[in-house]
Amino acid sequence: MKLGNVEITGKAALAPMAGVADRAFRELCMGFGASYCIGEMASAKGLMMSDKKTAELLEVTDAEMPMAVQLFGYEPETVAAAAKIAAQYNPVAIDINMGCPAPKIANNHSGSALMKTPDLCGRIVEAAAKAVDIPVTVKIRKGWDSNTVTAVEVAKICEAAGAQLISVHGRTREQMYAPPADWDIIAQVKNAVNIPVIGNGDIYTAHDAMMMLEQTGCDMVMVGRGALGNPWIFREINAQYEQERPTPPPGIFERMTVMHRHIEKLCEYKGEKIGMREARKHTAWYMRGLRGAARLRVMCGELREFKDLAELIKAVLEENTAAEL
Repeated sequence: MKLGNVEITGKAALAPMAGVADRAFRELCMGFGASYCIGEMASAKGLMMSDKKTAELLEVTDAEMPMAVQLFGYEPETVAAAAKIAAQYNPVAIDINMGCPAPKIANNHSGSALMKTPDLCGRIVEAAAKAVDIPVTVKIRKGWDSNTVTAVEVAKICEAAGAQLISVHGRTREQMYAPPADWDIIAQVKNAVNIPVIGNGDIYTAHDAMMMLEQTGCDMVMVGRGALGNPWIFREINAQYEQERPTPPPGIFERMTVMHRHIEKLCEYKGEKIGMREARKHTAWYMRGLRGAARLRVMCGELREFKDLAELIKAVLEENTAAEL
């Protein structure tokens, strides 16, 4: 798949997830074979106000490439000016968020609220595309609600305005993340435009990824919640797509080694205090399917210092090693 001058190989991208898919997690997933990733969404208005925390969301490292940075906002001129600043961080693309369902975003006319105003979507893309020399892409939803299913219309308008790639989440904003994603809307968008389309929604296994690719004709799949505590999913998708022998699921020692490396990077990038606070949710995701998971998740919620991680891992191994052997 071509994005500007960049050739993106493979079939699975890491979804942008605010507060979750940060630098440490993006680097980890790219290391396990993710083909492409998008950073946490940053406020276009916040960037224009020189907000330090907003700017930090745009940092791009070699280990994350090819990576796009994502902006949210609803004023074309503000998004365009912010895109100019974001482009200085050397991402492969500027992605515009038109799908976030969070109330604080949608109630401020941004994110998924834009699905109600297709013409405004086009004006935002056009302004951003004229402002930067790298590709502008968009991430959309099926629509706002069951009465406002605008994905195909928005996709066509954004393509005409200069978007070079569209990611589609197969749920409306009203549905949030609860019901099964509608993959048919992804197929409809793919059939309506001539630019690459990435399908998003309900990819939890390599089999799910192959089914979406087959059913929708999309160019890539985007993995979000299915990667939490499970960065190996990208390795598994790549193996199945390339028709290699299926990769075995990670053993308990690999799982704990990777978790340790993940949390170590979190602390390195964010400091121990913030890193360990955020480690609580990440470590809990790594506990899925393990013996004694309920008790282990309680330990995850009590993590305070990096040294506490060793006690958690010790407990995991004591509970699970005999079962694995």
